[in-house]
Amino acid sequence: MISPAYTTFEITATDIMLPLYFFMKFLSKEKDRYGAFCSDGSIRSNLDWEVFCDIDIDLPPLPIQQKYVDIYNAMFANQQSYERGLEDLRLVCDAYIEDLKHKMPCEAIGAYIEEFNQKNEIGLTLDSVRGIATSKEFIDTKANMDGVALNNYKIVEPGMIAFISDTSRRADKMSLALNQSEESYLVSSISTVIKTNKNKLFSKYLYLFLCRAEFDRYARFHSWGSARETFNLDDMKDVSIPIPNLEIQKSIVEIHETYVKRKGINEKLKAQIKDICPILIKGSIEEARKTKEA
Repeated sequence: MISPAYTTFEITATDIMLPLYFFMKFLSKEKDRYGAFCSDGSIRSNLDWEVFCDIDIDLPPLPIQQKYVDIYNAMFANQQSYERGLEDLRLVCDAYIEDLKHKMPCEAIGAYIEEFNQKNEIGLTLDSVRGIATSKEFIDTKANMDGVALNNYKIVEPGMIAFISDTSRRADKMSLALNQSEESYLVSSISTVIKTNKNKLFSKYLYLFLCRAEFDRYARFHSWGSARETFNLDDMKDVSIPIPNLEIQKSIVEIHETYVKRKGINEKLKAQIKDICPILIKGSIEEARKTKEA
């Protein structure tokens, strides 16, 4: 089911063009630019069906199309296989955490964390300012920083966690992030920065629990207020999680880091497959031209 604003169609002349080859034709920035060039409209531009049908494309013979479609399919199958293994790795990490919750008692994290409330007295610049997203990561700030003094901004050193207490109008998610870089960041003074007792609790291990949808639901349920609802530092200290020895914490963190690393590789694979389509199309057209000349 898709929006009625979309146009759907099928390739009917399959004796001339393979549907997947046609799809590969449009997986290029060149075709995106051409489509935008052919679009017309006042308030918003539209690529009308009639205009779309008038787009000229070079079509090599079906055997050559099939050859390059097979190359695309092989690459896509490899990427899908890699992605399935990636999902298995995520499930292993989640299962490990769930198993801990049933095998050992949960403890309030208040005894293992403390607020880090250091203002910017070391002269960090605008380049260090970060926003905190509901996707549980630091992002480039979207605030207008023209003329804003950074003296009251809080420092987030490597390995520290920062969160925004206000949970209203955030799609029931907590804005929270772990500084996994080697440099210090600056966040707004409304943020809360915490650090963990490294001899008892790894910040990355705690971060894994705070990234779960279960914690987002917990934080929203325990948020209080009238004009806006907040989940403050005292509420955070009441959060209970299983806290095993550091070796087990390290093992879980390593599994998750492997997952994150492989997830990044998978995204690169998908981008490479898309980027290689114009090369495959060019190769098919050149091969058809050489075959014709021969």
